[in-house]
Amino acid sequence: MGGVTSGSKKDKENFKDYVSWFEIPAVNFQQAVDFYNYIYGIEMEKNFDGNYAMAFFPANEGIGGAIVAGPGSTPSDTGPLIYLNGGKDLNLILKKVEKAGGRIVMTKTLISKESGYFAIFIDSEGNKLALHSKK
Repeated sequence: MGGVTSGSKKDKENFKDYVSWFEIPAVNFQQAVDFYNYIYGIEMEKNFDGNYAMAFFPANEGIGGAIVAGPGSTPSDTGPLIYLNGGKDLNLILKKVEKAGGRIVMTKTLISKESGYFAIFIDSEGNKLALHSKK
């Protein structure tokens, strides 16, 4: 079997979770929010910024996510955009994407000082995924 060999041990980091955030796209935002509020018995906090509407799954601990409506948020049976844990600095993982046969769609980009950074890539199979890190 061919493949990419792992880097040196100093490049490796142990993770508790590999997913750090998820988004579920919606066209009918309120219908989607109502659906998840109902099936989980929750009340999602909503935020509108003019271009995007987001409703956040309540998460005091662990992995959080949101319903998102706006440009580029198109529901698809190919799945939601998953944000993988980028560790301390997502560039350490992102710099390996192209070497492993993937493609970088968006380089490391600041979300906010509180939320950290993200980047988007296409994996070797054609799946669109994101990375997230605090720094």
